[in-house]
Amino acid sequence: MLRTLDLALLRLLRTRLHGPQLERVVLLFTRTGEHGALWLAICLLGSIFDSSRRALYREAALTIVAAYLLNIVLKNIFRRRRPLIEELPSLSTTVTALSYPSAHATTSFAAARMLSGALPARPLYACAIAMGLSRPYAGVHYPSDIAAGALLGTAVADLLGP
Repeated sequence: MLRTLDLALLRLLRTRLHGPQLERVVLLFTRTGEHGALWLAICLLGSIFDSSRRALYREAALTIVAAYLLNIVLKNIFRRRRPLIEELPSLSTTVTALSYPSAHATTSFAAARMLSGALPARPLYACAIAMGLSRPYAGVHYPSDIAAGALLGTAVADLLGP
């Protein structure tokens, strides 16, 4: 049942709201999530321009890196292959063929949780959700990969955060 729902949601995200311009924007956005780069850049800029919260930005960056590394370990344990729908090929290349859990979602939700101590939470979580949804939109993750990554990132932030 979960596999059927996962595939149905993936097909929905791969077939709705697609067009050359929107796909280009989503792909540019999703690339900023590689290895948590967007979030690490926010931490760097925050530590430069908001010196009163420098420790929080440093802690957030370390948590994002830890979440990313744990994600890699889990990907290699679970070894779930990325989606393959022949009539809907993926829109993006990936670093690895492994899919579960999503590193984009993991780092995004770890970052949103940690950075909400310094920045407004709603935009952070909106960005984390958008980053997560960009992956099945591009056809490189199942929705359950995103859900698992969101839970993992949040858990890591809860364990390592203030």
